[in-house]
Amino acid sequence: MTFKIGTFAIIFDDQKRVLLCHRRDCDLWNLPGGGLESGESPWTGVIREVIEEVGLEVEVVKLLGVYSKTEKDEIVFSFLCKVINGQTTLTDEADKIDYFAIDELPTNTSSKQVERIKDALDTQSAVVLKTQAGAPSINLVKHGKL
Repeated sequence: MTFKIGTFAIIFDDQKRVLLCHRRDCDLWNLPGGGLESGESPWTGVIREVIEEVGLEVEVVKLLGVYSKTEKDEIVFSFLCKVINGQTTLTDEADKIDYFAIDELPTNTSSKQVERIKDALDTQSAVVLKTQAGAPSINLVKHGKL
């Protein structure tokens, strides 16, 4: 059995809006992030993913949550990150990049990502540990259900 490990960055601006990127491969907004590469730690993986997806150099501030997606044998790390250099740049993975207030997130934002954003806003200092169930958002988009 092979487990997948994902890492995602939660980046807030000074107005507490969260950075999202729109995927080129489907009509879905996500937090910047993705899967780890061989030999990579979750915290270095999220830094690489943010650069690849939105062109920003970030530093990890803290671990916010660890999410188990048991139906997919996947573990996802959510990190609070802050921008230290660069500006948002469209890439091969993202065709739109923007900051959104929590009450103005696009309707086609991954529900699991929305949950992680809300957890980041709600948590004080404790790391969130959760199991996230349900169909992957990409499958819902492909079948017109999101």
